[in-house]
Amino acid sequence: MRSLAGLALFIWLGVVHGAEAPAVIDRYPRAADAYVVAIGGTDRWARAADRSLPPASLTKLMTAIVLLESRWDPDAWVTVSAQAASASGARAGIAEREQLTAGDLLAALLVRSANDACIALAEHHSGSVAAFVARMNERAAELALTRTHFVNPCGLDAPGHRSSANDLLRLARHAVKFPSVAALAATRSTTIATRKGREIALASTNALLGRLDGARGVKSGYTSDAGPCVIVLAQRKDVEVWVVLLNARDRWWTAAALAEDAFHVALRD
Repeated sequence: MRSLAGLALFIWLGVVHGAEAPAVIDRYPRAADAYVVAIGGTDRWARAADRSLPPASLTKLMTAIVLLESRWDPDAWVTVSAQAASASGARAGIAEREQLTAGDLLAALLVRSANDACIALAEHHSGSVAAFVARMNERAAELALTRTHFVNPCGLDAPGHRSSANDLLRLARHAVKFPSVAALAATRSTTIATRKGREIALASTNALLGRLDGARGVKSGYTSDAGPCVIVLAQRKDVEVWVVLLNARDRWWTAAALAEDAFHVALRD
């Protein structure tokens, strides 16, 4: 990723400098198809934040919530099915009939964004992917995510699989209340192991960890329909900044620029 120096000169985002209005304004019209930037609990800038769009693997935050709000046992052994082992997209490389703990599969889900781990956990939790997705949609309704509907637990492109920047911000805020989600979202790399001792190295899909000062996660995603997506949480001293981008052509540079500008505004205010 390019150096973060000189972010104030990030002209191509279309930022218009001047006096800050208290209302939520579209300060970055070229940042993404939809975005929202929040400083603390206040939304500061946004564009099309209620527009329903494919959320890619940002979906997995709801997967984690459903898992952790149930009778969660991180030490339970999960046997990987053929369906899980053959999952497409990002993978941890788990083979059919291998066994891993639920906790290790959760690490693969949130650090590597692994779809094989995602399917294995959904099946283990609910007996089938369809039953798990039904619970995801129930939970979305309970959390008042009115622009959100899930078709699968991993974020793969599918008709009707949608969310919005505002809903995803609300979802992420809830997800990081769980210590395991907060810890794994901030993990740059880790290693998990099968029951027979085969080790699997996992590297985070979040390129901002270790590069953006104060970055604590949370989740990235990409599919052909969704484009590059990311939810960023960063904290410096007592200032917390959130950035949600859906289909941002240059998501890492853009997310870093928006976060830096938000911190600048927070310090100035």
